Amino acid sequence: MYQTLTFLHSIFRWLVLLSLISAIFRAYKGYSSNTLFSKTDDSVRHWTATIAHIQLVLGITLYSQSPIVSYFWKNFNTAKENFDLLFFGLIHIFLMLVSIIIITIGSALAKRKQTDKEKFKTMLIWFGFGLFIIFIAIPWPFSPLANRPYFR
Repeated sequence: MYQTLTFLHSIFRWLVLLSLISAIFRAYKGYSSNTLFSKTDDSVRHWTATIAHIQLVLGITLYSQSPIVSYFWKNFNTAKENFDLLFFGLIHIFLMLVSIIIITIGSALAKRKQTDKEKFKTMLIWFGFGLFIIFIAIPWPFSPLANRPYFR
């Protein structure tokens, strides 16, 4: 089950990134050109947050099954000295939770804004900030924090 969850979590990250980039692009385009906030824009907002939530569920499930995380919590005093263990035991999940909270707040706020320009601006700011944190927290192959391959 652990390998399946790792694979799904790794693959699903690309959906999260694509949906966020798409939503941010639409928000920027809509904000800068003063267009109407269409039903499609609202669907992109909604599905971006939904995809992020699905990834969160996969991530929390993976976190609960991970031998790395299990070792980290059982041997906290020694494991916290190993940055790779610290990253997956604490930093990654904390940053990802924060980013999903930010995306969720941004989605909810954008939904409730009165004008189309405010909706686009809210999506642009909150989703952009969420994406920034996600980029930091992903263990990219080139990351100095922790690295994993692009696909597991």
